[in-house]
Amino acid sequence: MKYIRNILNSRSKNDGNFFIQIKNILGFKPKKIELYLKAFTHRSMNKRSKEGTPINYERLEFVGDAMVSSIIATHLFNEVPRGDEGYLTKMRSKIVSREHLNELGKELNLIDLIESKIPKNNFGNNIHGNLFEALVGAIFLDRGYSYCEKFIYDKVIIPHVDISELEGRVISYKSLLIEWCQKEKKSFNYYVYEDTGNDELRHFSVKLSIDKKVIAKARATSKKKAEEKASKRAFFAFQNQISKAF
Repeated sequence: MKYIRNILNSRSKNDGNFFIQIKNILGFKPKKIELYLKAFTHRSMNKRSKEGTPINYERLEFVGDAMVSSIIATHLFNEVPRGDEGYLTKMRSKIVSREHLNELGKELNLIDLIESKIPKNNFGNNIHGNLFEALVGAIFLDRGYSYCEKFIYDKVIIPHVDISELEGRVISYKSLLIEWCQKEKKSFNYYVYEDTGNDELRHFSVKLSIDKKVIAKARATSKKKAEEKASKRAFFAFQNQISKAF
């Protein structure tokens, strides 16, 4: 009876009951619907249990992050028996990158289920990946490892993990460029400065120098984005040399 009450009392959405929506995403019936409700509760709701513990997705996100990483690591270990630790670590990083997790969350339209006092269009891009990890955490605590593993295979590994394609994918041009510079004993410097101009949003510009010569310039709404954009341009300028080095 308690389980039935949980279902009947679950949040209703414009496009259907929360329980039905979760079931459609998972491909199986959830047992503890309260875990999934928590997985889609933002901290802005300020919900707390009777004991005063915050009720939101952040702790589930922590569990989900560990589960995704573990399952992907096991898959790579089995699929690439000749891959050493360094290779396996890089490949796992490509699969569980924040960018990829955000794409997975968007693909499942998870933000449609969030309960928050913040308008959806005010969230940053990372909300999609955060919800995906929280959902995985809820699955693990609700149904155990085997269900969690099946979900990751169905939603991540089977449709998105192509070993040969991943080998050629660059996660961070900045990291790759710095690694190359250090390997080749080249000096490098990112000179970043605020460059608002006539834009409403705050912008930053960056000049990337290698061996004291400006190689690339870029501009973006954050220092990190500007550095990555400049690094990408520098990568293509030195692509042949970098490819030979690695």
